Amino acid sequence: MTYSVRRMGKDDLVQVTKIDREVFPTQWPPANYRHELQNQLAHYIVACDDARTVEESQPVPPNGLSKLISMIRHWFNRNRLPDSVLHTVKRQYVIGFSGIWVLANEAHITNLAVRQQHQRQGIGELLLISTIDLAKEHKASTMTLEVRTSNFAAQTLYNKYGFTQVDLRRGYYLDNREDAVIMSTDSITSHSYQARLQELREALTRKWGSLPVVGGTHSTVNPEEGKRAP
Repeated sequence: MTYSVRRMGKDDLVQVTKIDREVFPTQWPPANYRHELQNQLAHYIVACDDARTVEESQPVPPNGLSKLISMIRHWFNRNRLPDSVLHTVKRQYVIGFSGIWVLANEAHITNLAVRQQHQRQGIGELLLISTIDLAKEHKASTMTLEVRTSNFAAQTLYNKYGFTQVDLRRGYYLDNREDAVIMSTDSITSHSYQARLQELREALTRKWGSLPVVGGTHSTVNPEEGKRAP
């Protein structure tokens, strides 16, 4: 499998929303990622499996007969377009995504999610590294997040990348009133943090091969090549 990381676009919304519902089924209200793409404080990335595509149906821009059908649909308040005005397009297969809000010099991780069938394969770590790079690119010097007290796997990953517990928010999650661990980093621009991040990046590179860079030149990760490398 060959992975890449890039900015989230409107063509990713269907898959990202599906992943969000799969990973955060009890979250309320559900996230509106179309709105997030228009939010100047928000910045999102997606991890893709470049060897796969997914087919999606989308409306044909109304003109001629399809415009008439669309008008009839509106008159009768139908919930979907007829098949005759839908066409199929192929999209990159999104396996995970993450996002931050940047306020002043702080980047808050809003989401980090990976499809269940691709979890425990290192995609979350790849996304976290890319998210830290994204925060630094947007001039953030520290990062924060909330994580469920029961999510030990996520806490372990965040600890690995310099996030430490700074507070506990009681009853934060509305579905079961579970507490949230508030985690934060020291300066992500400091020499010591960047040196540690580089060590972790190199370790993941030895495992997978070259890592993607968000923005700039498009590059990929091939895990099998990485495993075969001496």
